[in-house]
Amino acid sequence: MHEYPVTQEIVRIAEESARKYNAVKITKITLVVGELAGFIGESISMYFEIIAKGTMAEGAALEIKPVKAQLKCDRCDRYFDRPRYSFTCPVCGENGRPTEIGKEFYVENIEIIT
Repeated sequence: MHEYPVTQEIVRIAEESARKYNAVKITKITLVVGELAGFIGESISMYFEIIAKGTMAEGAALEIKPVKAQLKCDRCDRYFDRPRYSFTCPVCGENGRPTEIGKEFYVENIEIIT
């Protein structure tokens, strides 16, 4: 349920940005969502259709770009996707540590009609 207010904010940000360019319509919003961001893309998509009604974003496409979480190995300095049930680096076998990759959550792009 916490996706509802977040989706309201996405539409607000998109409309505010679109107005700066004298847009009459928003046709597409691209959203980047890391798997550790704490938001479910499908829920945002569902709420988006409801919240966008009556706004410049009504009927706009919502593209969600997922970002997989990555770990970093301190021994070999590589980033890697976390294997299921493990933190083991696939290159050297040491345990990796969490990084900021996968925590992203932002509006990347807004396409408009002026």
